[in-house]
Amino acid sequence: MHLAVLLLLALGGSAGVLAQSPAANPAPEEDFAIMAEAEPAEPVQLNGLDPADEALIAPSAEFPLDAFDPPASSWTRLRGGFAMRDIDGPLVRRWEKWYAARPEYVERMVERSRRYLYHIIAEVDRRGMPMEVAILPMIESAYNPLALSRARALGIWQFIPATGKKYGLEQNWWFDERRDVVSATAGALDYLETLHAMFGDWQLALAAYNCGEGGVGRAIARNKAKRKGTDYASLTLPRETREYLPKLQAVKNILRAPEAFGLNLADIPDTPYFKTVTASHPIDVKIAAELAEMPVEEFLSLNPAYNRPVIGGAQQHTLLLPVDKAEAFSAKLALLDTSPVSWRAYRLKPGERLEQVAAKFDYAPEALRLANGIRGTRPLPAGVSLLVPARENSDAGEVELHAAVFVPPPVEMGNGTHRVRRGETLASIAAVYGATIAELQRWNRLASNALKPGQRLRIGDYGASTRKNTPTSGVKKSPKTLPKGKPKPEAKGKKRA
Repeated sequence: MHLAVLLLLALGGSAGVLAQSPAANPAPEEDFAIMAEAEPAEPVQLNGLDPADEALIAPSAEFPLDAFDPPASSWTRLRGGFAMRDIDGPLVRRWEKWYAARPEYVERMVERSRRYLYHIIAEVDRRGMPMEVAILPMIESAYNPLALSRARALGIWQFIPATGKKYGLEQNWWFDERRDVVSATAGALDYLETLHAMFGDWQLALAAYNCGEGGVGRAIARNKAKRKGTDYASLTLPRETREYLPKLQAVKNILRAPEAFGLNLADIPDTPYFKTVTASHPIDVKIAAELAEMPVEEFLSLNPAYNRPVIGGAQQHTLLLPVDKAEAFSAKLALLDTSPVSWRAYRLKPGERLEQVAAKFDYAPEALRLANGIRGTRPLPAGVSLLVPARENSDAGEVELHAAVFVPPPVEMGNGTHRVRRGETLASIAAVYGATIAELQRWNRLASNALKPGQRLRIGDYGASTRKNTPTSGVKKSPKTLPKGKPKPEAKGKKRA
């Protein structure tokens, strides 16, 4: 009874406030005109409310109409922004069937995109680009920021090292901005705008994003010489590029009508998922995740660019955090009274092995290799700095992180080889691996730039043999290629010239 009285008093007070607004309290003559037009025999109730109570839920300055509406869907915004002309054909049907037969794969891809889709849609929209661009990461990497191809293309936008550097994506021992969602998205959209300005057509721009502007330019030149068409459908392009736009079209068709393919897309609100926060000093990934009250895996899904267990390597670090956690994180970070770093640098002494360093710090050798990005078990040269757990009693070889210079140990590249394909040159191979022609020649003891298809090149010089390179020499077999006819769903190796 008391609760009912309080509720009535509250409603009465609210009605009094709303009645002061002109929209909720029309002039007497307007009331009369409305009643004269249609006077119902009995009051009509809507959703259980008497007409007299409708003013209580009517939109007003205090409660605008959109305050009662759920957030719009990102899928709706995507569909409304599709602007490229559709294509059709057997390849489109093939990819539609491929995705329709793998609902779990589509579900994982959609779930990963949840974190990044709003930002990418907003950036594509801001630049006035067709919304098909926002779904490119679905065919490039299935929205996996850790996707790495055989050609070392990395991140949701699949940048190779050379193209990443060209578009401002820094790659060093501490972090790789090709995996950074915000930086890589800006670089990819810059690149796509450049390609569109070059070719004047979005289909050709997307084809060039896949196989390189040089490949598309040469295909256009060949067709012009033969007086043939120069649109995407008329060009002779590499097989992967011929399937690139049909695959994009298949995803586009599925997003338009998922139920037609027996798929169900989880809704993604058209609202920001993350907010940027700045840290002015290094911080452990684990401590940062704890301050954000997030599992480490979830924290790294928003901050996948960092290579080490410490976020370092720059004077300031931009972190992405869910919008509902960013403010509390900044406040906790400002109140920290202890160092948020539990790692130090250790400089290897002559003859010292990584296993000895791991034992000295009571740390597993494999864990120490993982923390430092080292593959293999070969000895490291003296003077290399390693990231090690901090301890109370410092060793002579220990230095503070800010005073250490970390460089990738040669062993990181020393185990790899590259099998030369037809048409490749030392210049194009060097671009893929972020190396120089001189380095490739030195690593492989090459007297000239001449290469043969099938020849194996060593990538990196650590532990290189002294015998001269031959077409069959090498330290490791190249990765097996997929059988023909089987589409590759995830990251692809691409050569962008």
